[in-house]
Amino acid sequence: MLRQLLERYSLTVAGIMSGTSLDGIDVAIVRIDGCGDRAKVELIHFESFAYEAELREKLKQLCSTDHSDVAQLCGMNFAIAERFADAVVRTAAAAQLPMSKIDLISSHGQTVWHIPVADAANAYLPKSTLQIGDLSVIAKRTGRPVVGDFRTADMAVGGQGAPLAPYGDYILFRDSAKGRILQNIGGIGNCTAIPATGTTPTLADADRLIAFDTGPGNMVLDQAVYELSQGQLTYDADGVWAAQGQVHIVLLEDMLAHPYFSQLPPKTTGRELFGKSYASAWLSAAKAQGLPAADIVATATAFTAHSIVRAYQDFVFPHFDIAEVIVSGGGAHNRTLLRMLAELLPQQAIRTSDELGISSDAKEAILFALLGNDWIHGVPNNLPSATGAERPTIMGKLALP
Repeated sequence: MLRQLLERYSLTVAGIMSGTSLDGIDVAIVRIDGCGDRAKVELIHFESFAYEAELREKLKQLCSTDHSDVAQLCGMNFAIAERFADAVVRTAAAAQLPMSKIDLISSHGQTVWHIPVADAANAYLPKSTLQIGDLSVIAKRTGRPVVGDFRTADMAVGGQGAPLAPYGDYILFRDSAKGRILQNIGGIGNCTAIPATGTTPTLADADRLIAFDTGPGNMVLDQAVYELSQGQLTYDADGVWAAQGQVHIVLLEDMLAHPYFSQLPPKTTGRELFGKSYASAWLSAAKAQGLPAADIVATATAFTAHSIVRAYQDFVFPHFDIAEVIVSGGGAHNRTLLRMLAELLPQQAIRTSDELGISSDAKEAILFALLGNDWIHGVPNNLPSATGAERPTIMGKLALP
């Protein structure tokens, strides 16, 4: 099976993405011609499968040291893998594509904990990361080979295991004449700044990229909406609620004083810093000041926008001339958030990846399909300039059906 894949120029790959927002599973089935920086991608079909409320809350508990336990973690590793496998099968059926026509599945997994910097006081807390969703379960249920668990390989060569999206961002969105920032806004926000490449770009140019996690994307906002609505809403659709409120400037500045924002890239973060515990504590403080719900949602939205823009001002604009910011992820649907970004960045055009032919919802699943494709071809698929790794390496592990 592997020998046949190695000998083929074109592969059909199902990329699976489940992000820190914990909202569901994205599956993108793509046809990839070639590999590395010359890869060409065609999206065949995309589906998204929302997590039900009970599962989402159980995942939040796993991502919290206050509520997690080893039995739940062990069980969820298999339970979520079953969901991943079912999502691929259902996506293939929706595309009217037999499973036998899918050459490879590439899974990001579900991150439950991420330690990008070793704890100097505890030898048993080295730089490390944990994504669940067992690869063998996916392979056996679907009958297809599965590549996954990418982040650990980058950490093994000194990186932070994230962000991984910049590799695909460079392949899909580099431009000869314009500097671009690719801004994904999922649970966490992450950016890839790509200077204009000129007329003869090569993967070596990717060493010039600046990429890092900007901070919370939808994570704090979604938790605030969930609690303010007594569990009736999981996000602020189109930013409608935020549009009805006023931003509380003092509270916003207090949030932006978090030490993460002053750290130099490469840097990554997740629920360990900005998860449910952080969001609930912040929400309690906002309520204590007597803020109406709409003002709280508006301030949480502004927190995302301002943290993104300050990251650009501190770490990107001093080095690159940027003409466009291209937004993807769930945040691309939040009109209030996009408006705030446009107001804060009058010199840059704010666009969504949909305008460039790549679905903002499907983009990250497509990027992980690219990572799996390059694993098959033996091509290093991390970017040391983004993760801080000592060298390029081939990320991923294989499970056979």
